[in-house]
Amino acid sequence: MKILFIADPMSGFKTYKDTTYAMMQEMAQRGWTLYHSLASQLSVQGKLVVAEVSKFDFIGARDDKDHHWFVSTAAQTLALNKFDAVIMRTDPPFDMQYLYATQLLTLGQQQGARVFNSGQAMRDFNEKLAILNFADLTAPTIVTTRAADIRQFLDEYHDIIIKPLDGMGGMGIFRLSQQDPNISSILEMLMRMDSRTIMAQQYIPDIIYGDKRILIIGGKVVPYALARIPKEGETRGNLAAGGKGVAQPLSARDRFIAETIAPELIRREILLAGLDVIGDYLTEINVTSPTGFQEITKQTDCKVAALFADAVVAAIS
Repeated sequence: MKILFIADPMSGFKTYKDTTYAMMQEMAQRGWTLYHSLASQLSVQGKLVVAEVSKFDFIGARDDKDHHWFVSTAAQTLALNKFDAVIMRTDPPFDMQYLYATQLLTLGQQQGARVFNSGQAMRDFNEKLAILNFADLTAPTIVTTRAADIRQFLDEYHDIIIKPLDGMGGMGIFRLSQQDPNISSILEMLMRMDSRTIMAQQYIPDIIYGDKRILIIGGKVVPYALARIPKEGETRGNLAAGGKGVAQPLSARDRFIAETIAPELIRREILLAGLDVIGDYLTEINVTSPTGFQEITKQTDCKVAALFADAVVAAIS
C-alpha cells in the first residue's frame, strides 16, 4: 500500500495526541509505504494533478517533545493517481486556499485518485452548516450575517453560543447572555459589521459534562465518545482550549444520532467524520481533520487507528 498524507508540516505534530500521527503509526506497522505533502504543494502539470511529495520512514517519537520521529527522502513530483490512497488531513480554517486544494483533489479523483475525505465532501459539508441537514437532532440554531438577527435570537433564548463557520479548536466561539456588556463589541468583531456569516445556537448547560466527539469510520460508529470537559471558568470543551478528554461508552442517544447520520456520510463518500454532541444535541459534523483517535485508544480497548486503516483498505478495494 502506497499512501500519501496531505497534512500540515510533520515537524509540528504533537505526537502524544495527534490523530494523523496515529494513522501514520498504524499504517507503518502494517508495512505500508508513506509519503507526505503540503496542500500548497498540489499543482496541475501535464494535465495531471500532482504533488511534491516526500517519502518518509516512521521512526516514532521517544517522548512528547520529540519532533524527530520520521526520516524523509528527497522530494519528488508524483501524480495523485499513483497512490493507493490520498489522505487529506490539513487543518482548517477553510479559507480560499483550502477551497482551491479541494478543487484540485476533486480533479485528481476524476483522474483516478482515491481521496479521503473527498474534495467534494469537504466543500459541500461545512462542519457547522452540515448540522442543518439534521435539524431534528440539534438545539435551536440560526445562521445569519445580520447582528440584529443574533440580538433577536438572544432575546428569545437568553443564553446563546455564537461562532464563525470556518474555524477549529474553539477559535472565535463566544457565549452571550442578555446581561453581557460587550454584546455590541463581540458582534462587531465576529460579524465584521454585518459582512460575515456566523452561527448562533441555544446554550446547552450539559456542556459541563463534556462536548462529546463521536467518530464514524467507513459508516461504522466507534463505540466510545471522547467527552471534552471544559476547564473551570471556560465554556469551550475543545482540547485546544484546555478541555480534558475523557473516553466513555456511547449513550443510547449518542448512538441514535450517529447511526442517523452515518448513511448520509456514506452517500457523500466521507470515510471519517467526527460528530460533536452536547447533551442530547448535535452541534457540529467535522469532516476536514477529525481528532480523538489517541485519547480514545489510550483509555479504552478500542484501537481507532486500526479501524481507520481497515476502512481505507475496504474503501479502495
